[in-house]
Amino acid sequence: MNLLHTSDWHLGRALYGRKRYEEFAAFLDWLADTIERERIDVLLVAGDVFDTSAPSNRAQGLYYRFLCRVAASSCRHVVVVAGNHDSPSFLNAPRELLKELHVHVVGSSTPDHPEDEVLVLRNAQDAPELIVCAVPYLRDRDIRTAEAGESIEDKERKLTEGIRDHYAAVAALAEEKRSRLGGDLPIVATGHLFAAGGRTMDGDGVRELYVGSLARVAAGIFPDSFDYLALGHLHVPQRVSGSATMRYSGSPIAMGFGEAGQQKSVCRVTFQDRAASVERIEVPLFQQLECVRGDWDTIAGRLRELAATGGQGWLEVVYEGDEILGDLRERLEAAIADTGMEILRIKNSRIIDSVLGQMHAEETLDDLDVHDVFARRLALENLPEEQRQELLHAYRETLSSLHDDDLRAE
Repeated sequence: MNLLHTSDWHLGRALYGRKRYEEFAAFLDWLADTIERERIDVLLVAGDVFDTSAPSNRAQGLYYRFLCRVAASSCRHVVVVAGNHDSPSFLNAPRELLKELHVHVVGSSTPDHPEDEVLVLRNAQDAPELIVCAVPYLRDRDIRTAEAGESIEDKERKLTEGIRDHYAAVAALAEEKRSRLGGDLPIVATGHLFAAGGRTMDGDGVRELYVGSLARVAAGIFPDSFDYLALGHLHVPQRVSGSATMRYSGSPIAMGFGEAGQQKSVCRVTFQDRAASVERIEVPLFQQLECVRGDWDTIAGRLRELAATGGQGWLEVVYEGDEILGDLRERLEAAIADTGMEILRIKNSRIIDSVLGQMHAEETLDDLDVHDVFARRLALENLPEEQRQELLHAYRETLSSLHDDDLRAE
């Protein structure tokens, strides 16, 4: 049996104001073709299907057209779980209809009914072939009861215990189902969280989107009964604690310039009985991104190289030279004139650092995230380090609760 693991599509995401629907459409077309070519039986999507809880009509159209295409293919099942960007109620709304297409959606965790997350998938002969513990993004309130006077350490401990207990509960149910069904069915689990030791990239949005709601969890909390663990949330494809069967597939396209040049992939998992072998399938590059940084001679030289090779990319330019260039934008526009390149962002570090200091007057809100704003405001206060950390933690918890609220729920 062949399984394909992907995550973090972020359909509808923009980059410095530029819409990226053509990229998303190209990726989904490639993914549907890959499913056919690789004879995939089960597709797992480990969260963050959409970039916001209220996706645009165009983003929704891409999602539903893709599901219909896959349902008509040789792929027997699709399993989709929600990530921290997704609205649970929005994903769940067409769940019963999608089930008729063998698309299984788990938008939220129900602590009192973990059995809702344990799916038995059947083959073409209606015989059970796989058990999936379809665990979505676990919100704070799903796994922890807040108590007055809790310390930061108490909260972190409860979060970790809540995650561990939830996975233990669904694993026990899966093992029970396997025993009842007979045979040696493989058990696959999903998750949308931050595993300890996980790698992130500047500009991927992970830091600002995953704050205070789930502690970084150690690989040891996941039960040994899982034959493969399909994770989402981190955009860099990677193993967890070196395990070949505990993986982040990573995002299929670069979400920011920090990911430019990174080879994106999906994971093809082949089962022989319960033994899983994993192969990364590289995703083609649909839109070139590049961060060009250095002094003016370095930047100009790189732009000439790109122009000579017919570069069509989107660029971020970071000027780091000693000379103050007041006409940097004009120089850059002249350098890319009559090429297919487009500069989406210019950062003149020399002016910012030497003239404006901490004011960062050239920055816009596109350059800052909510953490940067709070950190700068906090830096203005002369506070003891312990109180500073408490305020920072309280801020992250508040921000987390705002992210966790499902605005589409009644």
